[in-house]
Amino acid sequence: MTTSVHLSSQVAVNVLDAQSLLPAFGVLGVGVVLFAETGLLIGFVLPGDSLLFTAGLLSTGAADRGLKLSLAPLLVVAAVGTLAGSQCGYLLGRTAGGALLARSQSARLHEGARRAEELLGRYGYARAIVLARFVPVVRTVLNPMAGALAVPVRTFTVWQVVGGLVWSLGLTLAGYALGFSVPNVDRYLMPMVVVIVALSLIPLASEMYRSRRDAKAKEARG
Repeated sequence: MTTSVHLSSQVAVNVLDAQSLLPAFGVLGVGVVLFAETGLLIGFVLPGDSLLFTAGLLSTGAADRGLKLSLAPLLVVAAVGTLAGSQCGYLLGRTAGGALLARSQSARLHEGARRAEELLGRYGYARAIVLARFVPVVRTVLNPMAGALAVPVRTFTVWQVVGGLVWSLGLTLAGYALGFSVPNVDRYLMPMVVVIVALSLIPLASEMYRSRRDAKAKEARG
C-alpha cells in the first residue's frame, strides 16, 4: 500500500509548477519544457522563467528540497532546449503558416500572436526576436509568426540564438547566484520568482517607452 501511494505521488506531477517538475524530471525535464514552450504553440502555458530560476537555485543546494542539480549540464540542456525549440517553432511557422494558430481557441494565445506581430513590425526583426524572449506567451508565438511572415532564416537564427542564450543562461545563473548570496533563500522562492519575471519585462517596457518618446518627438518636429 505504501509503495502504491509513493508511485502515485511520483506520477502526479504538475508541469505548470517548476517546484513540482524539477524533482520529478531533473535536468532533462528543463530541456523538454523549454523546447515545448519555445517551439510548440501548446507550450505557451509552461513556466519557462520560473523553471530556469528555480533550477539555478537548486544547483546551489541551498534550497531544502532534497535535490541538487549540476550546474554545467543544466546550462547546456537549458540552452539546447531553448534554441532547438525556437528553431523548430520557426520552421513550423514557415511550413504551416497561420493554420496552427487559427485552430486554437485560446484568447491568450491569440493575444500573444498579436503582440508578437506588433513587435516584429515596430522594432524590426533583431530587437523583436531578442525582446520576445523575455515576454511570456509572446516568446512562444513569435517563432512561428516569424516563420509565417518570412523573416529570413539567417536573421532569425542569429538573433534567436543571442536572445535565447541571454534569457536561458541569465535566469539560470541569477538563481544560482542568489542561492549562494541569500541565507535561507528557500523561504523566499516564490516572491523572488515573481520579481525575476517582472524584471524580465523591463527590456520590453524600455523599448515601448523609447518608441513612444521618439514618435512624440517626430510629431513635435512635424
